[in-house]
Amino acid sequence: MSTNNQTLEKSFKQRDVLAMAFGTMIGWGWIMLSGQWAASAGMLGAILAYVVGAVLCVFVGLVYAELTPAIPYTGGSVVFSYKSMGYWPAVIAGLATAFAYLGVAAWEGPAFATALNYIVPIPEIGHLWTVQGADVWVTVCLVSVVVSVIITIVNYFGAKQAAVFQTIATVGLIIVGILFLTGGVAFGDMEYTKPLLTDFKGFTVVLLMVPAMFVGFDVIPQSAGEMDVPLKQIPKILIISICMAAAWYMLMIFATCVSAPTEVRTNGVIPVADAMAYAFGNPIWGKICIVGAMCGILTSWNGFLYGGARVLFSLANAKMLPGFLAKVHPKYHTPSNAVLFCGALSTFSCLLGAGALTWFVNASSFGVVIVYLMVTLSFIFLRVRQPELERPYKIKHAKLVGAVSIGVVCFFAYLYLPMGPSPLAPIEWVLVCGWFALGLILALYARAKNRNVSPLERERLLFAEQN
Repeated sequence: MSTNNQTLEKSFKQRDVLAMAFGTMIGWGWIMLSGQWAASAGMLGAILAYVVGAVLCVFVGLVYAELTPAIPYTGGSVVFSYKSMGYWPAVIAGLATAFAYLGVAAWEGPAFATALNYIVPIPEIGHLWTVQGADVWVTVCLVSVVVSVIITIVNYFGAKQAAVFQTIATVGLIIVGILFLTGGVAFGDMEYTKPLLTDFKGFTVVLLMVPAMFVGFDVIPQSAGEMDVPLKQIPKILIISICMAAAWYMLMIFATCVSAPTEVRTNGVIPVADAMAYAFGNPIWGKICIVGAMCGILTSWNGFLYGGARVLFSLANAKMLPGFLAKVHPKYHTPSNAVLFCGALSTFSCLLGAGALTWFVNASSFGVVIVYLMVTLSFIFLRVRQPELERPYKIKHAKLVGAVSIGVVCFFAYLYLPMGPSPLAPIEWVLVCGWFALGLILALYARAKNRNVSPLERERLLFAEQN
């Protein structure tokens, strides 16, 4: 049986990695949800939720910071879990990671169409169905599908092209964010920020969404096999990206609240755009804001499609998923079939429309929690079982970091479970269980088909030099 290791091209510089992580994290959520966060928890409550979320994510980030340069191979959570715990934990980690990424990518298409409709109204032709009170139209779906295909093509033709695309879109997003913050401070009113706090339930509603808003820094481990970056620089990039995203979310919440009264922020189609137009006193500024929003959608969409394809490639390349996902394009050196598979899922989700946004955000957030659990367990197991492993970056107080990271995971898991304050809805559990059921069936098929692949061969496929 052939077990040739297929390799990806090392084309990511330090700037590319930071843009991929930061752009993926900040994405589009703040444009649509900042007004909702402030309404639920108050301005200060929403900011505090992100302070808490950022601190908790930094602990998990420290775990990634040690593991990524120590095991610098494409797949991130997959290779961490395999090296520390073995075959099936690696499968679970990989499926959870792919679900987290693709769950967020799934609503980028409808989000893009919503943003474009704010600038240039899209004719509502050909009613398909209604999802959570939101009508789905053929014309709107067509816009989403076209952009999904373009994002897929960009990733198909090369990681470097995806990185350049990401950097340009991230810069555009940052420029608009700075304009929004400046306008809010110059033309807004602190009276608009009241009430500063609501109640604990409102705080937890915001905190519940934090994992989905911060997912993205772990794209860095997924791309480790394609980085042309010194190993010791990886932890720094990882932690900086988390801190940058946290600062961004808090500043945007403040800017949204100070720019316009509550009724403007909560009743508009796109809260941040409406707030920016109100602050500047001209609707054209709302449209400028949407240009930045579209950049954010593209950075997030591109990053999650990229990361999802890499983790599925890693599993398939190690014969842990069907082999068609392991194909590397002979010319472009990308995981072409994995990219097409992820692109197909993203394109199909466009048919659900904007009404499915909260389904995908909440379900993918639960997937993030599973990923954090598997990576933290990998960190603990490797410290105990392989203390001699070379670690270019070794965190201090490992027991404390490991314990706090486990606590973070348990806390977030409690929020999503039926006994928690903001449990997942039945349809969200269907998405979670359906994905893992399908993934485990494919994993069992691959296991049966590749029963002759020895553990040594599989380790070579996962950990051999990927350049």
